[in-house]
Amino acid sequence: MSANAKQGTLFAYMPPFRHPFRLRLNDYVRIEGKLGRVIRVTESAAVVLVNRPPREFTTLFDKHVRFRQAPAIVRIGSNSEIEILNRPVQKRAKRRERSRS
Repeated sequence: MSANAKQGTLFAYMPPFRHPFRLRLNDYVRIEGKLGRVIRVTESAAVVLVNRPPREFTTLFDKHVRFRQAPAIVRIGSNSEIEILNRPVQKRAKRRERSRS
């Protein structure tokens, strides 16, 4: 018998480290005074959609025009120290009360 056959298998399970201040999906944050929403989080980065102000101008024919710009995509560190405004409320399953008879 070889020495490897006598060795047992060691299972070491480490649950993922969950820091309470780490950004999560659908968190609302404030970046440089602008509102943003986290759309993706990995171990090293988070992708945030940041609202941009509307563009307003007057055309050559004196018509006032206002365009709503698409949100900007910003990539930041997933452990960044930024203000988290709102965490989505997790719905809990209702427990049925058992009738006592």
